[in-house]
Amino acid sequence: MIRAVVFDVGECLVDETREYGTWADWLGVPRHTFAAVFGAVIAQGRDYRQVFQEFQPGFDLYGEREKRAAAGHPESFGEEDLYDDVRPTLAALREAGLWLGIAGNQTVRAGKILRELFTGDVDLIGTSDDWDASKPDPLFFERVADFVPFPVGDILYVGDRVDNDIRPAGVAGMATALVHRGPWATIQWRDPEATRLPTFRIESLAELPGRIQEFNAAER
Repeated sequence: MIRAVVFDVGECLVDETREYGTWADWLGVPRHTFAAVFGAVIAQGRDYRQVFQEFQPGFDLYGEREKRAAAGHPESFGEEDLYDDVRPTLAALREAGLWLGIAGNQTVRAGKILRELFTGDVDLIGTSDDWDASKPDPLFFERVADFVPFPVGDILYVGDRVDNDIRPAGVAGMATALVHRGPWATIQWRDPEATRLPTFRIESLAELPGRIQEFNAAER
């Protein structure tokens, strides 16, 4: 049975459109151009961080994050960047008695923002910087399992990427849900793995309470 649900962050809970737009501004390139190159890079199966190298070879993402913060333009997101289905879904899952977590490849700063946004709403907020392990590293999912007070098979991991979320979470023994939004899910949605691997394929997080209820009823 599914007793715990753990969510990825970017393009699962948080719409990153505004944030990637600010990176285009920081690089001094048109937002449309940045978005087009971003899509090309991930469609080729490359690490999204290589987008920055296309515009500025030798680009140091961590160093530039510090420069942005020092200049008064830190990476940021807020309530207005959450997808509309996030709050209602968390409330419905909590009402159903499920243990809830948020865990993704995020910075320490992003972890602080998440804790401010979701205080009292979830039982766990963990980031790759907190754990010194980034998806798809199996160690990341071991960290998730360490914090969840149920067997790994009772955990549902929800994300927008087959490569970073669904495949490694499944290898770790978790159930998975692939949400169809954001650039990665749009590009990967018709891949054989995107059809075969997830426990659920969903268009909106709002589908989760009903899908989990049906799944658990079938397992009884």
